[in-house]
Amino acid sequence: MIEIKTSSVSDGEFNRGVFATRDIKKGTLFHEAPVIAYPNDQHVHIEKTLLEDYAFEYGINHSAILLGYGMLFNHSYKPNANYEINFDNHTFDFYAYTDIEAGEEIFINYNGEVDDNDPLWFNQE
Repeated sequence: MIEIKTSSVSDGEFNRGVFATRDIKKGTLFHEAPVIAYPNDQHVHIEKTLLEDYAFEYGINHSAILLGYGMLFNHSYKPNANYEINFDNHTFDFYAYTDIEAGEEIFINYNGEVDDNDPLWFNQE
């Protein structure tokens, strides 16, 4: 249903993004990314690595590294996908927020909510 391909919106060494391999209807669960959670006080170690900009908040006291394609979605303030944290299954569940056509890149809002237009942490000075 999804694959990794070169993205025109990503810059850097890898230029990757997540793309639909077939049409995905609005509301469809299309990816469950398993979580590796760690206590927030350990994030100082992650901050010394490339993973710093890829970690997600995971509840109040933890952060998480996502497996699968979870950390490879690019950002948009007009996303076509969103995610919900599934604490029972320890996954981030990705859903189509709009209909997504085959071949289309799948975007999430890095702020966590589809309508949150706050500046991203890595663009703030």
